[in-house]
Parts: sequence; C-alpha cells; structure tokens
Amino acid sequence: MGLIDHPLTFIVAGALLSYIVFSRVQLYLNRRNFISQHGCEPCPKRYNKEPILGWDVIKENIVNKNERKMLERNQERFRQMGVNTYLTRMLHMPMITTCEPENIKTILSLRFKDYSFGNRYLAFAPLLGDGIFNSDGEKWQNSRHLLRPNFARDQIADLEAFDRHFKLMLKHIPRDGSTVDLQDLFFKLTIDSATEFLFNHSTDSLRMSEDDTENEDAIFARAFQFAQDDILTRLRWNALNFLRSNKEGEDALKICHTYVDKFVEQAIRERQAEKAAGMPEDDRYIFIKELVKQTDDKERIRSELMNILLAGRDTTASLLSNMFFHLALRPDIWAKLREEVAPLEGRLPTYEELRNMKYLKWCLNESLRTHPVVPGNSRYAVKDTVLPIGGGAEGKAPLFVPKGTIVTYSPYTMHRRTDFYGPDAAEYKPERWENLRPGWEYLPFNGGPRICLGQQYALTEASFVTVRLLQEFSKIESRDPNGGKWQEGLTLTVCSGNGVKVGLTPA
Repeated sequence: MGLIDHPLTFIVAGALLSYIVFSRVQLYLNRRNFISQHGCEPCPKRYNKEPILGWDVIKENIVNKNERKMLERNQERFRQMGVNTYLTRMLHMPMITTCEPENIKTILSLRFKDYSFGNRYLAFAPLLGDGIFNSDGEKWQNSRHLLRPNFARDQIADLEAFDRHFKLMLKHIPRDGSTVDLQDLFFKLTIDSATEFLFNHSTDSLRMSEDDTENEDAIFARAFQFAQDDILTRLRWNALNFLRSNKEGEDALKICHTYVDKFVEQAIRERQAEKAAGMPEDDRYIFIKELVKQTDDKERIRSELMNILLAGRDTTASLLSNMFFHLALRPDIWAKLREEVAPLEGRLPTYEELRNMKYLKWCLNESLRTHPVVPGNSRYAVKDTVLPIGGGAEGKAPLFVPKGTIVTYSPYTMHRRTDFYGPDAAEYKPERWENLRPGWEYLPFNGGPRICLGQQYALTEASFVTVRLLQEFSKIESRDPNGGKWQEGLTLTVCSGNGVKVGLTPA
C-alpha cells in the first residue's frame, strides 16, 4: 500500500487543512471585530499602478535616488494623492505611508509597543549590533538605561574640547575669501570630537595632511563611512542581500570593530587594574570608562559606542551643513547672528550663553525643520493595531494596520506642510520661530520613549561652532555650483549633495 493510500495520511492532511481554515476564519472574525471596535475605515488611496509587487514604486525610487530627488518626490506623492496617509506595496511587504502628526505620535508613543524595527535590524546589525538604535524591547530598555547617565549636562557642555577641534578646523578655512567646502570640514570636526568624547582618543582627521591617509585613524574614518553607506545598500537588497558580493563592506566592518575593540579592551584592563589596586577613580569624565563601570561585555560596549558615534558625527555635521548652506545665501541672517554674538567681544561663550541666544536657536530650529537630519523613518507592526487618521473617503477616520505592515513616516514632508507652517513653508525663515510652538508636527530628534538621548550634545556643539565662526568671519558668500538650489545628499541622514561651498571674509 502506498503512503498516499494510508488512511492516517488523509486524517493528518484533513486535520491540518481544518486547522488552517479555522485559523484563517478566526483571524478574519477577530480583525472584523477589532476594526468595528475602533471605527476603522479603509484607506481609499493607493500609490501603485502595479499593486501585486509594487515594481513601479521600486523603479521610481531608484530613479529618484540617482537624481538626488528622493525627498522632493516623496513629498510630491502626497500632493498627488491629496491625502496625508496612503497605501503602497514593495515586493511582499504591505506599506502605509504618512506625514500626519497624530499618526506619528501614535506610532512612536501612544502605541509604541505595537511596533518594532522589523527587517531594519538585519541591515544595521553588522555595524551596530544590538546597540540602542538597533534594538527593541528589553534590549533597547537596557541600552537606554546604560547610556542615559552619560548625557548629563556636565558631559555635553565640555566647550573647551569643542574649541580645541574648532581651532584645528579654522586652519583649513582660507583667510583670503577663496572657496572652501564647510560640509567636509564639519564631518571631520564631528568625528574628531565624537571619538574624543567616546574613546578619550580623537581620530584627529583635522590634523592630518592630505598625504597622511594610511594611519589607523584615517583608515578607520574611511571604513566607518563605507560601512555606514553599506547599510543603505543592505536595506535596498533586503532578503536578497546574501546574493551580493560585498568583500569591501566586510573588510570595512572588520576595520571598524578592530579599531573600537582596542579602546574597549584597554578601558576594561584599566578598570580592573584600578579596582585591584584600590586606586581612586579619575575625576575626568570619559564615556567609555563610564560604560565599563556598568558592564564588562566587550561586544555590548562596542555596539553602544558604534551607535553613539554614528549619531554623534552625522546628526551634528548634517545640521551644521544644512544651516550654513542657507546662511551663505542670506547675508541679512548672518548680520543678525553677528549682532547676537557681539556682546561676547570675541571670548568663548558659556553653556548658559549658548542656550540663551534666541536668534541662533531659531536658525537651528529652522534648519531642522526645512531639512530634518533624519528625514524619513519606518516601523514594523508586530500586532494588529490602528492609526487614528487615514481611513475613509476624507482620510479622517481611524485606519486598521494589520500585523506585518510597514508604516513609514516622513518628517521632511510633515515639516513642509503649509497648513502647519504657512504658504512659505518651503522657505528658510528663522523669524517664524518667534511665535511658533509646534507639537508633533515638528520632529527633529524623533519622539516618545525613543527620543534622541544626544540631542542636547548635538545642539550644543552646533551652537558653539556657529558662534565661533561668527566671531571669526564678518561675511559669508555662497559658491554653490548649483546656483544655491539645495540638492539632497541622502544616506542615513541628509545633507547637501553638493557640499557647502562658500567664501568667508575674516572679521
């Protein structure tokens, strides 16, 4: 008798089929009840001409990326749809896209536990491991608990350290008004200051000559940039990433890990020696030494350091670059900022003085509004859940979010909505902040439980560098090759695709 004729086979197959049918019916009934309870209505708008696999959206995104217009055309999609929330699909993954503050508030705060990072973890993990920006649930809570004390005011207000790096950057700025790319200098400045803050050892890229490219600090800086850019490539390849030959990326990861592991091992050895000898603790604050007081797990320490380094370098450098792109086009704004720093009479500002510079704060806020350094993000629904807005013909009813859906949200588009910021929302206009008191429609550093721990560090460094440049130079002039039209340079953060090419006149 063949296996197919055995009665037990039919019984098992029948039971399995019955279970599948029962499960699907039960899921349907549960979801119908959930939708009814929350008053959900279907979303009427779908951005797909080819709705099965969404190849049209994939191809369109590739074109937009190559033309450096991803953000601009994502914003245009919302205009075309006439709504602030719509459906789409990419390959097997259903997606909801929104620029609605109440939806973003729900995702990041009110229903925080309904979402995870989903596939993002696999793309980020090779470089960032289980660090704070790449973990969910208990792992994330442990990371936040570990890192939060290290961002107290005393730690982020080391203005003398910022000034040491600023003086090195100043040497690279021509005094004769010839053109310099400030964006390149800002990225070197922030990796130098961030590595000193984290490791008590700076990469000192601003000290290096153009020929000094093969020491371990320079090699690490290049590898770190490549490994970071490779994250985006892994995200695009998604489940097919294993098909990609990526020796350069693997080599970059090894260089990064080896470089940071050296400082981790040194800090652990010193901590053990100090404890064994009963030595008093060093009064100086050193980030890595504070971490090894709390754990001796080398991989965990390395992961957290990598996470903070990525944020500490890129967010501040991107913020400065985007703001100075606009300042170079607006001599009137530069003059107002010079007036605000004039009372310092050339001396270094204190932390309190930086915080009280109202117009400088407006300029920073406006840069973060027009060009949020993280212009888009996403979450993965780990359970059936609901968004408060997006369903129904007018897009005002609650919207059902099935488990397994990716919800993407666009601070870039939201920050340019004319119903929030007026008909001139696309313009860089610091004065709008005189009376502006936004809520969730302004999201420069994320929100909810995962709001950025390092935002004050970034704002303090950006404020300090701006004040020092204002003290040193009376005028700034744009030398942008695109005629002053900003183009995106989109990686994990966004900055000017053409750099920030300017001429500066010494004060």
